[in-house]
Amino acid sequence: MIDRRSFIGTLAGVLLAGPRGAEGQQVARVYRIGFLALTTAEPIAPQLSALKDGLRALGYVEGRNIVFESRYADGRLERLPDLAAELVRLRLNVIVAGAYPSIAAAKRATKTIPIVMGNAVDPVGAGLIASLGRPGGHITGLSFDAGQEMLGKNLATLKEILPKLSRVGVLRQAESGTNFAALEAAAR
Repeated sequence: MIDRRSFIGTLAGVLLAGPRGAEGQQVARVYRIGFLALTTAEPIAPQLSALKDGLRALGYVEGRNIVFESRYADGRLERLPDLAAELVRLRLNVIVAGAYPSIAAAKRATKTIPIVMGNAVDPVGAGLIASLGRPGGHITGLSFDAGQEMLGKNLATLKEILPKLSRVGVLRQAESGTNFAALEAAAR
């Protein structure tokens, strides 16, 4: 005969420990990625496809552990704020935005969801981030033209590679006067 206290203690121990084989599989987390673009879907389909392929190579399969929510403004700038707000309401894990207008609309729509820039031109000068070294906030990503901040750094790197360097030639378009002036100043 077993007393009541021993029985309850044993039962509680068995229930708390539980058989290892009966543990349920953990449900894989599903990540939600928002994609915001000023254009229609067609011109940026190759970039979005490449993003999906890259994520698939890392084990993220659309419909299984990742969901994409894409919104396109069809070239209508005035639609971006509403589309960005719609994405924010979906409680995404991250928003990917292409060029400046999309990035700016996403930035205005949320202060908490991370935003990844796809193609920002001078994100510091545009007010998207505080600096390249310390962007601050919730925006990160790529920039094909990092702006004036990088010009001096590029020259410094070139000088480290070639310590005896004294002259640098620059090919530029006539319209890029602002950056060229900054480059000249950095060179001095």
